[in-house]
Amino acid sequence: VQLQASGGGLVQAGGSLRLSCAASGRTFSSDAVGWFRQAPGKERELVALINSGGSIYYADSAKGRFTISRDNVKNTVYLQMNSLKPEDTAVYYCAADFSGSGSHYEYEYDIWGQGTLVTVSS
Repeated sequence: VQLQASGGGLVQAGGSLRLSCAASGRTFSSDAVGWFRQAPGKERELVALINSGGSIYYADSAKGRFTISRDNVKNTVYLQMNSLKPEDTAVYYCAADFSGSGSHYEYEYDIWGQGTLVTVSS
Protein backbone atom coordinates (compact mmCIF):
# COMPACT_ATOMS: atom_id res chain seq x y z
CA VAL A 1 0.00 0.00 0.00
CA GLN A 2 1.47 3.32 -1.07
CA LEU A 3 0.49 6.95 -1.36
CA GLN A 4 2.14 9.04 -4.02
CA ALA A 5 1.97 12.80 -3.60
CA SER A 6 2.75 14.98 -6.60
CA GLY A 7 2.10 18.37 -8.11
CA GLY A 8 4.39 20.59 -6.09
CA GLY A 9 6.65 23.16 -7.64
CA LEU A 10 7.72 26.77 -7.73
CA VAL A 11 5.00 29.37 -8.21
CA GLN A 12 4.73 33.11 -7.77
CA ALA A 13 2.56 34.61 -5.08
CA GLY A 14 -1.04 34.69 -6.24
CA GLY A 15 -0.59 31.61 -8.39
CA SER A 16 -2.13 28.18 -8.17
CA LEU A 17 -1.07 24.58 -7.88
CA ARG A 18 -2.98 21.32 -7.71
CA LEU A 19 -1.53 18.57 -5.59
CA SER A 20 -2.50 14.97 -6.15
CA CYS A 21 -2.39 12.02 -3.79
CA ALA A 22 -2.74 8.70 -5.55
CA ALA A 23 -3.18 5.43 -3.70
CA SER A 24 -1.95 2.09 -4.93
CA GLY A 25 -2.62 -1.28 -3.41
CA ARG A 26 -5.66 -0.03 -1.58
CA THR A 27 -9.09 1.37 -2.38
CA PHE A 28 -9.11 4.91 -1.10
CA SER A 29 -12.82 5.52 -0.95
CA SER A 30 -13.32 4.22 2.60
CA ASP A 31 -10.39 6.21 4.00
CA ALA A 32 -10.17 9.72 5.27
CA VAL A 33 -7.36 11.61 3.62
CA GLY A 34 -5.55 14.56 5.05
CA TRP A 35 -3.13 17.02 3.56
CA PHE A 36 -0.49 18.22 5.96
CA ARG A 37 2.41 20.59 5.45
CA GLN A 38 5.69 21.28 7.13
CA ALA A 39 7.44 24.58 6.62
CA PRO A 40 11.15 24.98 7.38
CA GLY A 41 11.72 25.15 11.11
CA LYS A 42 8.08 24.50 11.92
CA GLU A 43 6.00 21.55 13.02
CA ARG A 44 3.86 19.67 10.57
CA GLU A 45 0.29 20.96 10.49
CA LEU A 46 -3.01 19.80 9.06
CA VAL A 47 -4.16 21.83 6.09
CA ALA A 48 -7.30 20.02 4.96
CA LEU A 49 -8.99 16.66 5.21
CA ILE A 50 -11.85 14.82 3.61
CA ASN A 51 -13.43 11.85 5.31
CA SER A 52 -15.06 8.77 3.86
CA GLY A 53 -18.47 10.44 3.98
CA GLY A 54 -17.25 13.47 2.12
CA SER A 55 -17.13 15.83 5.07
CA ILE A 56 -14.37 18.38 4.72
CA TYR A 57 -12.25 20.37 7.12
CA TYR A 58 -9.92 23.26 6.34
CA ALA A 59 -7.42 24.94 8.57
CA ASP A 60 -8.03 28.65 8.90
CA SER A 61 -4.98 29.30 6.74
CA ALA A 62 -6.56 27.33 3.88
CA LYS A 63 -10.16 28.49 4.03
CA GLY A 64 -11.31 30.30 0.93
CA ARG A 65 -8.12 29.47 -0.99
CA PHE A 66 -7.69 25.69 -0.95
CA THR A 67 -10.13 23.01 -2.06
CA ILE A 68 -9.81 19.33 -1.23
CA SER A 69 -11.62 16.79 -3.38
CA ARG A 70 -11.52 13.13 -4.18
CA ASP A 71 -12.02 11.02 -7.27
CA ASN A 72 -12.80 7.51 -6.11
CA VAL A 73 -12.62 6.13 -9.63
CA LYS A 74 -9.04 7.34 -9.98
CA ASN A 75 -8.29 6.52 -6.33
CA THR A 76 -6.89 10.00 -5.94
CA VAL A 77 -7.38 12.97 -3.63
CA TYR A 78 -6.57 16.48 -4.78
CA LEU A 79 -5.68 19.73 -3.10
CA GLN A 80 -6.33 22.72 -5.31
CA MET A 81 -4.42 25.68 -3.96
CA ASN A 82 -5.23 29.16 -5.22
CA SER A 83 -4.02 32.63 -4.25
CA LEU A 84 -0.83 31.13 -2.92
CA LYS A 85 1.26 33.13 -0.48
CA PRO A 86 4.94 32.87 0.43
CA GLU A 87 3.87 31.52 3.82
CA ASP A 88 2.37 28.50 2.04
CA THR A 89 5.90 27.37 1.22
CA ALA A 90 6.31 23.91 2.72
CA VAL A 91 6.59 20.24 2.02
CA TYR A 92 3.05 18.94 1.59
CA TYR A 93 2.18 15.41 2.66
CA CYS A 94 -0.93 13.38 2.16
CA ALA A 95 -1.94 10.69 4.60
CA ALA A 96 -4.72 8.14 4.91
CA ASP A 97 -6.74 7.40 8.02
CA PHE A 98 -8.11 3.89 7.57
CA SER A 99 -10.90 4.50 10.07
CA GLY A 100 -12.48 6.87 7.58
CA SER A 101 -13.41 9.39 10.23
CA GLY A 102 -10.70 11.94 9.51
CA SER A 103 -8.49 12.94 12.41
CA HIS A 104 -6.80 16.25 13.11
CA TYR A 105 -3.91 14.36 14.71
CA GLU A 106 -1.16 13.01 12.50
CA TYR A 107 -0.48 10.04 14.77
CA GLU A 108 -3.90 8.66 13.87
CA TYR A 109 -3.02 8.40 10.19
CA ASP A 110 -1.97 4.99 8.98
CA ILE A 111 0.08 5.65 5.87
CA TRP A 112 1.85 8.68 4.46
CA GLY A 113 2.98 9.83 1.08
CA GLN A 114 6.53 10.97 0.52
CA GLY A 115 5.82 14.70 0.38
CA THR A 116 5.93 17.23 -2.41
CA LEU A 117 7.63 20.60 -2.12
CA VAL A 118 5.67 23.77 -2.74
CA THR A 119 7.66 26.98 -3.00
CA VAL A 120 5.87 30.30 -3.35
CA SER A 121 8.02 33.25 -4.33
CA SER A 122 7.12 36.82 -3.48
